[in-house]
Amino acid sequence: MWAQVKNEQVIEIYNGAKAIKIGDYQYPSGIFSKWSKSQLAEIGIYPVHQDRTNYKNGEFHKNTDHTYTVDNTNKVVKMAWGKATAHSLIDVEVKDADGKNLLDSNGNKIINKGLKTVKKEEINRQTRDILNETDWYVTKASEVSDYTLPTNIAKFRAAVRTKCNEMQTQIDNASDVDALKTLYEYTNTGTEENPDMTRPLGEFPKLEDF
Repeated sequence: MWAQVKNEQVIEIYNGAKAIKIGDYQYPSGIFSKWSKSQLAEIGIYPVHQDRTNYKNGEFHKNTDHTYTVDNTNKVVKMAWGKATAHSLIDVEVKDADGKNLLDSNGNKIINKGLKTVKKEEINRQTRDILNETDWYVTKASEVSDYTLPTNIAKFRAAVRTKCNEMQTQIDNASDVDALKTLYEYTNTGTEENPDMTRPLGEFPKLEDF
Protein backbone atom coordinates (compact mmCIF):
# COMPACT_ATOMS: atom_id res chain seq x y z
CA MET A 1 0.00 0.00 0.00
CA TRP A 2 1.25 3.46 -0.92
CA ALA A 3 0.14 7.03 -0.32
CA GLN A 4 0.55 10.18 -2.35
CA VAL A 5 1.63 12.94 -0.01
CA LYS A 6 1.58 16.69 -0.56
CA ASN A 7 2.25 19.38 2.04
CA GLU A 8 2.33 16.67 4.74
CA GLN A 9 -1.21 15.59 3.82
CA VAL A 10 -2.34 12.29 2.30
CA ILE A 11 -3.84 13.03 -1.10
CA GLU A 12 -4.58 9.51 -2.30
CA ILE A 13 -4.08 5.89 -1.25
CA TYR A 14 -2.93 3.22 -3.69
CA ASN A 15 -3.72 -0.37 -2.70
CA GLY A 16 -1.55 -1.71 -5.51
CA ALA A 17 0.59 -0.72 -8.44
CA LYS A 18 -1.16 1.51 -10.94
CA ALA A 19 -0.39 4.24 -13.45
CA ILE A 20 -0.66 7.61 -11.73
CA LYS A 21 -0.55 11.27 -12.62
CA ILE A 22 1.12 13.80 -10.33
CA GLY A 23 0.95 17.36 -11.52
CA ASP A 24 1.75 17.40 -15.23
CA TYR A 25 3.59 14.09 -15.17
CA GLN A 26 2.18 10.66 -15.93
CA TYR A 27 3.95 7.69 -14.31
CA PRO A 28 3.55 4.02 -15.29
CA SER A 29 2.59 1.37 -12.74
CA GLY A 30 6.10 -0.06 -12.94
CA ILE A 31 7.53 2.66 -10.71
CA PHE A 32 6.12 0.89 -7.64
CA SER A 33 8.30 -2.17 -8.26
CA LYS A 34 11.28 -0.67 -10.08
CA TRP A 35 11.92 2.56 -8.21
CA SER A 36 13.61 2.73 -4.83
CA LYS A 37 11.84 4.08 -1.79
CA SER A 38 13.85 7.31 -1.98
CA GLN A 39 13.02 7.78 -5.65
CA LEU A 40 9.32 7.37 -4.96
CA ALA A 41 9.57 9.76 -2.01
CA GLU A 42 10.96 12.43 -4.32
CA ILE A 43 7.64 12.56 -6.17
CA GLY A 44 5.63 12.32 -2.95
CA ILE A 45 4.90 8.59 -2.88
CA TYR A 46 5.38 7.07 0.60
CA PRO A 47 4.83 3.45 1.71
CA VAL A 48 1.98 2.94 4.18
CA HIS A 49 2.84 1.14 7.42
CA GLN A 50 -0.14 -0.29 9.29
CA ASP A 51 -0.27 -0.20 13.07
CA ARG A 52 -2.90 -2.81 13.95
CA THR A 53 -2.37 -2.62 17.72
CA ASN A 54 -5.92 -1.43 18.34
CA TYR A 55 -7.57 -3.34 15.50
CA LYS A 56 -9.93 -6.10 16.67
CA ASN A 57 -11.93 -8.89 15.09
CA GLY A 58 -15.02 -7.12 13.73
CA GLU A 59 -17.16 -10.08 14.73
CA PHE A 60 -16.66 -9.18 18.38
CA HIS A 61 -15.64 -5.50 18.34
CA LYS A 62 -16.52 -2.33 16.47
CA ASN A 63 -13.40 -0.74 15.08
CA THR A 64 -12.92 2.97 14.53
CA ASP A 65 -12.16 4.37 11.12
CA HIS A 66 -8.46 4.29 10.37
CA THR A 67 -6.42 7.47 10.21
CA TYR A 68 -3.26 8.39 8.32
CA THR A 69 -0.30 10.24 9.79
CA VAL A 70 2.54 11.50 7.60
CA ASP A 71 6.06 10.89 8.94
CA ASN A 72 8.17 13.15 6.77
CA THR A 73 11.37 12.28 8.61
CA ASN A 74 11.19 8.61 7.62
CA LYS A 75 9.17 9.20 4.47
CA VAL A 76 6.33 6.88 5.45
CA VAL A 77 2.63 7.17 6.19
CA LYS A 78 1.35 5.50 9.35
CA MET A 79 -2.10 3.94 9.22
CA ALA A 80 -3.70 3.29 12.61
CA TRP A 81 -7.02 2.64 14.33
CA GLY A 82 -8.36 4.06 17.57
CA LYS A 83 -9.49 1.91 20.47
CA ALA A 84 -12.13 -0.63 19.42
CA THR A 85 -15.44 -0.95 21.25
CA ALA A 86 -16.73 -4.37 22.27
CA HIS A 87 -20.14 -5.35 20.94
CA SER A 88 -22.78 -5.89 23.61
CA LEU A 89 -22.90 -9.38 25.10
CA ILE A 90 -26.59 -9.07 25.94
CA ASP A 91 -29.69 -8.07 23.99
CA VAL A 92 -30.44 -4.35 24.07
CA GLU A 93 -33.80 -2.65 23.57
CA VAL A 94 -33.66 0.09 20.92
CA LYS A 95 -34.92 3.44 22.24
CA ASP A 96 -35.46 6.88 20.76
CA ALA A 97 -33.92 10.16 21.92
CA ASP A 98 -36.55 10.41 24.67
CA GLY A 99 -35.75 6.96 26.02
CA LYS A 100 -38.92 5.37 24.66
CA ASN A 101 -38.84 1.93 23.09
CA LEU A 102 -38.94 1.77 19.31
CA LEU A 103 -41.52 -0.69 18.01
CA ASP A 104 -41.72 -2.70 14.80
CA SER A 105 -44.74 -2.80 12.48
CA ASN A 106 -46.39 -5.40 14.76
CA GLY A 107 -45.98 -3.29 17.87
CA ASN A 108 -43.15 -5.39 19.30
CA LYS A 109 -40.05 -3.87 20.85
CA ILE A 110 -37.09 -3.65 18.50
CA ILE A 111 -34.17 -5.56 19.98
CA ASN A 112 -30.52 -5.46 18.99
CA LYS A 113 -29.30 -8.98 19.60
CA GLY A 114 -26.23 -9.33 21.82
CA LEU A 115 -23.28 -11.54 20.97
CA LYS A 116 -24.45 -14.34 23.25
CA THR A 117 -27.81 -14.55 21.49
CA VAL A 118 -26.16 -14.38 18.06
CA LYS A 119 -23.66 -17.12 18.87
CA LYS A 120 -26.26 -19.40 20.46
CA GLU A 121 -28.48 -19.02 17.40
CA GLU A 122 -25.50 -20.02 15.25
CA ILE A 123 -25.07 -23.15 17.37
CA ASN A 124 -28.77 -23.95 17.00
CA ARG A 125 -28.54 -23.64 13.21
CA GLN A 126 -25.49 -25.88 13.09
CA THR A 127 -27.25 -28.45 15.28
CA ARG A 128 -30.33 -28.39 13.07
CA ASP A 129 -28.27 -28.81 9.90
CA ILE A 130 -26.35 -31.75 11.37
CA LEU A 131 -29.49 -33.50 12.59
CA ASN A 132 -31.27 -32.92 9.27
CA GLU A 133 -28.91 -35.40 7.63
CA THR A 134 -30.24 -38.26 9.75
CA ASP A 135 -33.86 -37.11 10.17
CA TRP A 136 -34.98 -39.64 7.58
CA TYR A 137 -33.99 -42.48 9.92
CA VAL A 138 -36.31 -41.06 12.59
CA THR A 139 -39.11 -40.53 10.09
CA LYS A 140 -38.79 -44.08 8.77
CA ALA A 141 -38.78 -45.50 12.30
CA SER A 142 -42.03 -43.65 13.06
CA GLU A 143 -43.75 -44.70 9.82
CA VAL A 144 -42.53 -48.24 9.20
CA SER A 145 -43.66 -50.70 11.84
CA ASP A 146 -40.87 -53.24 11.36
CA TYR A 147 -38.05 -50.67 11.21
CA THR A 148 -36.08 -49.63 14.29
CA LEU A 149 -33.86 -46.58 14.55
CA PRO A 150 -30.24 -47.84 14.38
CA THR A 151 -28.43 -47.62 17.71
CA ASN A 152 -25.50 -45.66 16.30
CA ILE A 153 -27.86 -43.08 14.79
CA ALA A 154 -29.72 -42.65 18.08
CA LYS A 155 -26.46 -42.25 20.01
CA PHE A 156 -25.08 -39.79 17.45
CA ARG A 157 -28.17 -37.59 17.53
CA ALA A 158 -28.18 -37.57 21.33
CA ALA A 159 -24.49 -36.63 21.37
CA VAL A 160 -25.10 -33.75 18.96
CA ARG A 161 -27.82 -32.34 21.20
CA THR A 162 -25.63 -32.77 24.27
CA LYS A 163 -22.79 -30.93 22.58
CA CYS A 164 -25.15 -28.16 21.53
CA ASN A 165 -26.19 -27.67 25.15
CA GLU A 166 -22.57 -27.71 26.33
CA MET A 167 -21.55 -25.09 23.78
CA GLN A 168 -24.43 -22.83 24.69
CA THR A 169 -23.58 -23.13 28.37
CA GLN A 170 -20.00 -22.09 27.61
CA ILE A 171 -21.31 -19.09 25.69
CA ASP A 172 -23.66 -18.13 28.53
CA ASN A 173 -20.81 -18.40 31.04
CA ALA A 174 -18.49 -16.04 29.12
CA SER A 175 -17.78 -13.14 31.46
CA ASP A 176 -16.94 -10.62 28.75
CA VAL A 177 -16.41 -10.27 25.01
CA ASP A 178 -12.76 -11.33 25.16
CA ALA A 179 -13.74 -14.50 27.05
CA LEU A 180 -16.38 -15.26 24.41
CA LYS A 181 -13.90 -14.64 21.60
CA THR A 182 -11.41 -17.03 23.23
CA LEU A 183 -13.94 -19.87 22.94
CA TYR A 184 -13.58 -19.69 19.15
CA GLU A 185 -9.81 -19.34 18.92
CA TYR A 186 -7.93 -22.38 17.65
CA THR A 187 -4.56 -23.34 19.10
CA ASN A 188 -2.24 -26.22 18.29
CA THR A 189 -2.41 -28.77 21.10
CA GLY A 190 -0.28 -31.19 19.14
CA THR A 191 3.22 -30.81 17.80
CA GLU A 192 4.67 -28.87 14.88
CA GLU A 193 5.05 -32.11 12.94
CA ASN A 194 1.58 -33.39 13.88
CA PRO A 195 -0.57 -30.35 14.61
CA ASP A 196 -3.91 -30.73 16.36
CA MET A 197 -5.91 -27.53 16.15
CA THR A 198 -8.52 -27.27 18.88
CA ARG A 199 -10.68 -24.56 20.43
CA PRO A 200 -12.24 -24.30 23.91
CA LEU A 201 -15.74 -24.46 22.44
CA GLY A 202 -14.99 -27.88 20.98
CA GLU A 203 -16.57 -29.48 17.92
CA PHE A 204 -19.74 -31.36 17.13
CA PRO A 205 -19.44 -35.17 17.03
CA LYS A 206 -19.24 -36.97 13.69
CA LEU A 207 -21.50 -39.82 12.65
CA GLU A 208 -18.55 -41.99 11.59
CA ASP A 209 -17.38 -42.09 15.21
CA PHE A 210 -20.51 -43.97 16.31
